[in-house]
Amino acid sequence: MTDQSRAPIVGLLYPGLGADDDFEYLEHVAPEALRLPLVRTAGGDVAHLVDELIAVGGSENLLDGARRLAVHEPESVMWACTSGSFVYGWRGAHDQANEVSTAVGVPVSSTSIAFAEACRSLGVGRVAVAASYPDDLARHFTRFLADSGVDVVSFRSSGIATAGEVGLLGKDDVIAMASAADHPGADAILIPDTAMHSLRWIDDLEVAAGKIVLTANQVTVWEGLRIAGHPPRLENLGELFR
Repeated sequence: MTDQSRAPIVGLLYPGLGADDDFEYLEHVAPEALRLPLVRTAGGDVAHLVDELIAVGGSENLLDGARRLAVHEPESVMWACTSGSFVYGWRGAHDQANEVSTAVGVPVSSTSIAFAEACRSLGVGRVAVAASYPDDLARHFTRFLADSGVDVVSFRSSGIATAGEVGLLGKDDVIAMASAADHPGADAILIPDTAMHSLRWIDDLEVAAGKIVLTANQVTVWEGLRIAGHPPRLENLGELFR
C-alpha cells in the first residue's frame, strides 16, 4: 500500500545526458511535492538519429532501467525521452510503455504520450512545434501528434545533432527557438526534447510567447504525477500545472 504521507515518487528512465539536472532542480525546490529518482538507460551523448533512438528505446534497455528504479518504490515510471518514444509511432509508443508497466507493476508512460495527454487536458488542438532535432527526426514527432489528433500548424527544426549540444542551450536560446516556430493559429508551442533545460523557465517562456508552452521535461513530470493518481499542481510550471 502506498504511504499517503510521503511525497509522490515518479521514477524517471533518462537516456544518456543533457538536462537530467532539470529534474534535480525541481525536486530541490519542491521536496514536499514530489520525488524524481532518475536512472540513466543509455550511456553518453545520444545522437539524434532515427536508428540510434530506436535502439535507445529498446525493451532490454528500458526494462533494465526500470528494475534499477525499483529500489525507490516509484508510484509511476516515465520513459523521459521524447524521440526514443515517438520514433516507435503512436501504437508502438503505447506498446513500449505497456511492456515496462507489465514488468514493474506500476503505471508507465513516456514523454511523447505525455505531450498528447497534456494537449488533451488543456483542450489544445492546434500547435506549433519548436524542435531541436534534425528535420527527418522531428517529422516523426509531427506524425505522432497527428495520430493523437493534434494538428501541427507550424513546424521549425533546429537541426541539433546530439543531446549534449541541446543541453547547453540557455533560456534566451529556448525562447528564440519557440518564437521562431510560433504561429498565430497555434493554441500552444510544443518543445520536444528532454535533453533541453526548461523547468526553471516555463513561466518566462509563456510570458514571452503569450500562450501555452509545453516542454518535454514539464510534460514528463506532469504525466508521471497524473498516471500515479496525484493532481499535477505545482507553482512556476505554466498553465499545465495550474
